[in-house]
Amino acid sequence: MNIYSSRPVVLCLSGHDPSGGAGLQADIEALLAQGCHAAPAVTALTVQDTVNVSDFRVLDREWVLAQANAVLNDSPVAAVKLGMLGSLEMVDTVVELLQAHPQLPMVCDPVLRAGGGGRLGKDEVGYAMRERLLPLAIIATPNLPEARILAELPEGSADECAEKLLPFVKHLLITGGHGDEHEVHNRLYSRDGHRETFTCQRLPGSYHGSGCTLASAIAGRLAQGEQLASAVKTALDYTWRTLRDAEQLGKGQFVPRRLPLDFCS
Repeated sequence: MNIYSSRPVVLCLSGHDPSGGAGLQADIEALLAQGCHAAPAVTALTVQDTVNVSDFRVLDREWVLAQANAVLNDSPVAAVKLGMLGSLEMVDTVVELLQAHPQLPMVCDPVLRAGGGGRLGKDEVGYAMRERLLPLAIIATPNLPEARILAELPEGSADECAEKLLPFVKHLLITGGHGDEHEVHNRLYSRDGHRETFTCQRLPGSYHGSGCTLASAIAGRLAQGEQLASAVKTALDYTWRTLRDAEQLGKGQFVPRRLPLDFCS
């Protein structure tokens, strides 16, 4: 039997998407591509396809804590990736879990809407994430519609949302994939005043699971020891390539092709 050196373990707390486009399967595939091992703890079950989400059910608090603690007590977890929570109780559950492990870098993808627009939690869940979870995160990765919900600025620009949210989180990446400009502008804001904009060509079509892919890739790069700004750039480049090569597996949005970095040149 061959014994290999261990890959970094990333604990993923998110929902299950039966279409395989988003949620925990997206986390697993994106982390594998970064050379990491994903340890998925299910927070919610959804009824969705590549078109939209029609229903979801948040798991009991005890089940989620038991899943996560089983991983944390067994493996040297290097980072945490947070996705769909779906309820105020689940926000409280994850806060309790993370406060017991403050040394772990956490990437927060504030999943509030499915790609097709369906809700994955009331706006109050977003506000609770802002107040209680973002302070525990090293970075949050909302798209602009999500940033507007979190900041309570329905028509706010990325800069205006960042000004409102940076008191809560150290670093903020507001993605620009929901715009209509020729280029996508992904804006990284840091509480120390650092600003950086990453641009890429806008691709045709819409995509199911792009936000999950990006946040997981960032978590993977951080788990591998990459510095934050570099991890963001690497993850953005990787995510763009998964969208460029995306597949239409159903009747709706394209699904990112989350191959390892070596195969996404």
